[in-house]
Amino acid sequence: MRLQLLTLISTLTSFAFADVQFVSPAPGASVSAGSITVTWRDSGEAPALSDLATYDLYLMVGGQVDTDAIPLGPIGTPQAGTTSAKGTIDPTVAESLPNGFYLRMISTPADGGQVINYSDRFTVTGMTGTVAPNIKKAVTALGGSTVGPPTVNEVNNVAPVASVPADPAAGDYGVPYGQQKGPTKYAPMQKVPPTKITAKKVTPLNPTSAWTVATTWLPKPTVISTVTEPNTFSVRSRANTVAPQSKPTGDMQKFLARWKD
Repeated sequence: MRLQLLTLISTLTSFAFADVQFVSPAPGASVSAGSITVTWRDSGEAPALSDLATYDLYLMVGGQVDTDAIPLGPIGTPQAGTTSAKGTIDPTVAESLPNGFYLRMISTPADGGQVINYSDRFTVTGMTGTVAPNIKKAVTALGGSTVGPPTVNEVNNVAPVASVPADPAAGDYGVPYGQQKGPTKYAPMQKVPPTKITAKKVTPLNPTSAWTVATTWLPKPTVISTVTEPNTFSVRSRANTVAPQSKPTGDMQKFLARWKD
């Protein structure tokens, strides 16, 4: 089955300051295939919307778990701070199942992790496609329930990055990598090795970045490039003015002659 959504246009509206609680479509609503407007608001739950860097909004059909549901495509491209998005549902991507559809919003904080919010269930009428038997069975098993899947908050499962004071003299390169925000990050130059090696183990300049194992589609990357600090030291050299030793004579010359072949 070919999945596609056409004419996807995101709409920017007023700013909100928490993660997503869907407003429309309402629970049990009937939406016609074609143009759809999705709205959401402050849910009152962490993480704060001001901490979310990216959003990905999808129309879903199926049951309450990933194995019994499939994404039918994105709805617009909402940016941080938006509370609505518009898109067009292609009627050929699925069939009309009573309360078989819902929305999934994957939001990503700049510091790592992700939170997945789901809408309540609704019906999309005028659909002319088909869905797999397991998808239809999962919807039927819900008995017409309008309750969508529970929120998956993977932000709280991310180990916090230890706070390290920035070095004012180092500028952007002095801010620990895990605490930097924006599309470009800055990596410090490694320290110049001393004249004598005394370290028994390697110690990173900053704490390692937090991470989790992906259990669903990964969000769009937010970091475009990493800039490494240029060399901050210089090397001077000079010619050796000591006269070279004369050619070996006597027994040493005979010893070296052994290696001519």
